[in-house]
Amino acid sequence: MSPARREPAGNRGSLTEQRGLEDWLPGELAAVAPSIVVVGDVMLDGWWTGTIDRLCREGPAPVVDIRRRSFAPGGAANTAMNLAAMGARVSLIGIVGCDDGGSELIHQLQAAGVDTKNIHRVPGVPTTTKTRISSAGQLLLRFDEAAPALPEEALVAVAQCLPGVLREQDAVVLCDYGAGALTGPVRSALLELLQARPASQLTVIDAHEPRTWAPLRPDLATPNAQEAAGMLGLQLPPGPSRPAILGEHRAALLEATGAAAVVVTLDRDGTVLLPAVGEVHRTWAKPVAEKQASGAGDTFVAALTLARAASLPLTTSVDLAQAAADIAVHRPGTSVCSTADLSRYLESFADTAVEAGELAQHLTRHRAEGQVIVLTNGCFDVLHRGHTRYLNQAKQLGDILVVALNSDDSVRLIKGPDRPINTVADRAAVIAALSCVDYVTVFDTATPIPLIDQLRPEIYAKGGDYSPEMLAETSAVESYGGRVAILDYVAELSTTAVVERIRSGEGAAPREG
Repeated sequence: MSPARREPAGNRGSLTEQRGLEDWLPGELAAVAPSIVVVGDVMLDGWWTGTIDRLCREGPAPVVDIRRRSFAPGGAANTAMNLAAMGARVSLIGIVGCDDGGSELIHQLQAAGVDTKNIHRVPGVPTTTKTRISSAGQLLLRFDEAAPALPEEALVAVAQCLPGVLREQDAVVLCDYGAGALTGPVRSALLELLQARPASQLTVIDAHEPRTWAPLRPDLATPNAQEAAGMLGLQLPPGPSRPAILGEHRAALLEATGAAAVVVTLDRDGTVLLPAVGEVHRTWAKPVAEKQASGAGDTFVAALTLARAASLPLTTSVDLAQAAADIAVHRPGTSVCSTADLSRYLESFADTAVEAGELAQHLTRHRAEGQVIVLTNGCFDVLHRGHTRYLNQAKQLGDILVVALNSDDSVRLIKGPDRPINTVADRAAVIAALSCVDYVTVFDTATPIPLIDQLRPEIYAKGGDYSPEMLAETSAVESYGGRVAILDYVAELSTTAVVERIRSGEGAAPREG
């Protein structure tokens, strides 16, 4: 295994502690620099763009005058590129041809710092290439080139290099997209080696058919919605009901994949984390109206693997991976997310608290689109797992989640003169970075009733240590036909307990997941 991982700098605490997403976190993960090997189906993505002003004579097909050609590593190679961009030490194992596509692929990987010495080049075999043609921002078609089968001698060569590479890694990612690189002797070698892996070595399966790798008992499997539905023998309906349905089938998905945790990616609907131990966890994507991007799933897997290899808690790792995927999906073509990209993205949530009047205008627009508004409030000082669970539950009550934060002065009145630990600007930035949160606002009154009267949320959510009868806000909510929802309360998790542990110098609570 690689040398002991470095601890985070300064007084930020251990990466193993549950935390929100802050702009310094990507840099700390890059400083850990875990050693990760990606094994799998290596591809080259082509993006050709041009103009159309006529149809061809042979039939009713547009003639595209190509103006620009670009290429980027795809498949397992894109996962490796993203890992390297986020600070991991990355090796890639796969097969490419002795053609221009293979040369371009290796050139770009090496320029990004990926170790390519175990990419095997095979004469007479085309490099798997997926070329997309678009015009005026509209994708017209994709054509694929791939070998019908990979030569046995190439698979043997890959299998022979595995023992020397795998034993040195903090994490192993298998990218099996059905192109053949993980078949035959490669599959046999991986099963033998990874079934005997040390407990400290993270194993992640990103496969079209995760069940084939269940004997490995991987730490994580990352099927998409279609792949998860296939394992369950279900037809998942489109839309927001999918996470709940998948949650009901958690045990079946865990058994099918053999994994300690399954993260199902849901494209525009974010992801759902289904751990063997612990609660279901959701993330929410920030989708784009017109998607001209590819490979955001690879970015997600890369960020998730990096975070877990650096010992970040599982739910925080999934949240970070969602942030990385959001960055990738908002860029055209096949792109990567870097440490600097992630830091800038998380930093952008600073100063994001919305003034109540402006917020009311946003909510009017959302209601016109038929969306249900959920409001909750609190201090949210020193974010912990109880907070994130609670906010995830609140989000699932409707479509738009608004979090109203007590101002610093009101926190002092409630909690005492030594609180808050974090200013309202810092608290707002951390809360806004959670994918389940749509808006953050601040109130300075003794109760949020004036804000409720102004925003008139359909649902007002509070923790289960209350009952509706106990809340002064209930009458205000019910006066316009709103509803008060009482959510689960995690009694053993409180900010006060976290603060006391910090002040007493005690270690972190037992690690989650």
